[in-house]
Amino acid sequence: MSVVVAKQLVKTYVTGDIKVEAIRAVNFSVEPASFVSFIGPSGSGKTTLLNMIGCLDPPTAGQLQVVGQNITRLSRQDAARFRGEHIGFVFQDFNLIPVLTVFENVEYPLQMVQSWPREKRKTRVMEMLDAVGMADQTHKYPSQISGGQKQRVAVARALVTNAKLVLADEPTANLDKKTANMVINLMKQMRDEFKTTFIFSTHDPRIVDNVEITFALDDGTLQKLEKSAGGDHV
Repeated sequence: MSVVVAKQLVKTYVTGDIKVEAIRAVNFSVEPASFVSFIGPSGSGKTTLLNMIGCLDPPTAGQLQVVGQNITRLSRQDAARFRGEHIGFVFQDFNLIPVLTVFENVEYPLQMVQSWPREKRKTRVMEMLDAVGMADQTHKYPSQISGGQKQRVAVARALVTNAKLVLADEPTANLDKKTANMVINLMKQMRDEFKTTFIFSTHDPRIVDNVEITFALDDGTLQKLEKSAGGDHV
């Protein structure tokens, strides 16, 4: 079963007399445990598409299924519940809560969304921090760790709820080359270990080089790019 299926998906924004078609009747599917990127210039619709998949913004028309459920017409409350149970997020600015420790940042979704008991939370958080190589940094605050370490914590937080899908919006944009490559390799390792699907919105060729499938967005329209024998997308 596909993790994401979009059929004739449309997103239109209306401001007064101005109508903008951000996404124009696109069709695509994403398979389990895959690495997928959406690329395109600024304003092409990448973030809009990720926001719809992540239940942050409802489609205007069409159908959208995520992990087997039609999310097209979910209420705001049901969308928030679905998001918390099935989807993880990784952002370019990390979005860690500055007043919480590394441990508490990763624990936060288990407290606020899934209400796990304390000992079960502790075991799961430490499992994830160990998986991303941050088990020895649990008591530090975001201001006390590097950008690469912050993104490692963000990956752990995205996966702590057993999310089947992680949406990563420009996750390497604020990282230097070495750190970006480390984070990409970490996500691939997490995909292989936990069978999680990663969908990226990105301009970074380093990510594009590492995914199996790339979709190019241009003015709200979508094209699937095939990989050549050499590994490049064509």
